[in-house]
Amino acid sequence: MSHPHPELGPPSPLPEGGLRVTPLGGLGEIGRNMTVFEYDGRLLIVDCGVLFPEEEQPGIDLILPDFSSIRDRLDDIEGIVLTHGHEDHIGGVPFLLREKPDIPLIGSKLTLALIEAKLQEHRIRPYTLEVAEGHRERIGPFDCEFVAVNHSIPDALAVAIRTPAGMVVHTGDFKMDQLPLDNRLTDLHAFARLSEEGIDLLLADSTNAEVPGFTPHERDISNVLRQVFAGARKRIIVASFASHVHRIQQILDAAHEYGRRVAFVGRSMVRNMGIARDLGYLKVPPGLVVDVKTLDDLPDHEVVLVCTGSQGEPMAALSRMANRDHQIRIVQGDTVILASSLIPGNENAVYRVINGLTRWGANVVHKGNAKVHVSGHASAGELLYFYNICRPRNLMPVHGEWRHLRANAELGALTGVPHDRIVIAEDGVVVDLLGGKAKISGKVQAGYVYVDGSSVGDVGEPALKDRRILGDEGIISVFVVMDSSTGKITGGPHVQARGSGIEDSAFSAVLPKITETLERSAQDGVVEPHQMQQLIRRTLGKWVSDTYRRRPMILPVVVEV
Repeated sequence: MSHPHPELGPPSPLPEGGLRVTPLGGLGEIGRNMTVFEYDGRLLIVDCGVLFPEEEQPGIDLILPDFSSIRDRLDDIEGIVLTHGHEDHIGGVPFLLREKPDIPLIGSKLTLALIEAKLQEHRIRPYTLEVAEGHRERIGPFDCEFVAVNHSIPDALAVAIRTPAGMVVHTGDFKMDQLPLDNRLTDLHAFARLSEEGIDLLLADSTNAEVPGFTPHERDISNVLRQVFAGARKRIIVASFASHVHRIQQILDAAHEYGRRVAFVGRSMVRNMGIARDLGYLKVPPGLVVDVKTLDDLPDHEVVLVCTGSQGEPMAALSRMANRDHQIRIVQGDTVILASSLIPGNENAVYRVINGLTRWGANVVHKGNAKVHVSGHASAGELLYFYNICRPRNLMPVHGEWRHLRANAELGALTGVPHDRIVIAEDGVVVDLLGGKAKISGKVQAGYVYVDGSSVGDVGEPALKDRRILGDEGIISVFVVMDSSTGKITGGPHVQARGSGIEDSAFSAVLPKITETLERSAQDGVVEPHQMQQLIRRTLGKWVSDTYRRRPMILPVVVEV
């Protein structure tokens, strides 16, 4: 098995007749999925998603793939193939189209409807090509065939990309549910047919590669939901991903059975479910869904609220309910269902929300105490079957953290893929398919690009480090007035602390030291404000560290008069 070396340099030009595969996101992480394929000077992108921030990234709204390696080649892009409509696969599209709005988008009906609604908010009208399973489209030099796969959202597709260099199959996110709610099976017959033709490189979903056995059926949740609905005496509040149509369908079915009305809460939830209903993917009995404003007229035992926030997102509806910062107030006896899995890294945020809801008297039902979620990804048993069907000549695990990628590679090896033809890469690592063999040929820049409000890419790691220090240790500001000609201190030092846990009065012990240091500096002829600020920072920082074992941000201000 090959894997990247930290000293990899930029790749050499792609040899004639070769196919280049460059993942710009989704490897070593859950989210931000984006892969660039290159043949004969032309590019095809599969997915362009976002990653959601963690606690150590304060103030960040979204994390994008790094487009820098393709920024000067936007005219070479033939199109963006979108495998399905989840945010971690389509959320970055508006930001790429800001740079070149006429890049065509290729995807299924629901996927395109979801991204078109999102692009309206960015005032971008995309060029789209709707495809479905069984379709085969020529996109520049890329001959793309689309294959049905089931996932936790309808209309998901895998894509087989044919070029003279060979055939690559990208699974997207998939599982092999044999009893899907929409009766749309993962098309194993099509994968077997592609296998007979010869799959030169398989990019396979790794998310559940560590999970033994088979992923349970989506419909297994229905009976659990019925039990929860049967036992609930007041309102039921369900938190789910805003695009999980299958899960919402089961909620609607249970609500209809138990005589409850349903209201969607949150802009993305209302928008996505409206799209799914209009396109026929969500079956809604007449009168079942009502506007949230009408709920006050209904008794609690007839109410179901469906909202976002199942991952503990601080600004989502459920988190705000837990914090008493939402118009919907949790009361004793309410039932809250978290109908999703825990994305790695979100555990603390989710349990914080669960504790907050429980504090106000809610009965919280989640994956830890009831079977209210099944994954949308193939587990190890399914992946073994899948590899035995596809028989790829080369394998490249995608979509997962390092442990998932490694586990997926081992599964491929068990089914007979030679170890020297299994490529474990990471974001930015360039893989070339040449002469039927995949090998690593270099690395391009593929770091995190942070979205903070309307700012894209302006906030970097230094700024995040400062934010973490401010959040953990607080800030101490020092104000000094200095005579510009003599360097003599004419005012201050005045010290003010915020969030440091140190009373302002405590700084009287260090003020003489700061004054003494500055006067000595002036005597030595050092009166430049920046140098004096550095002296203040070192003197005060050492005193705070020695006295309190803390390292707050110190902001010295020297004013010349």
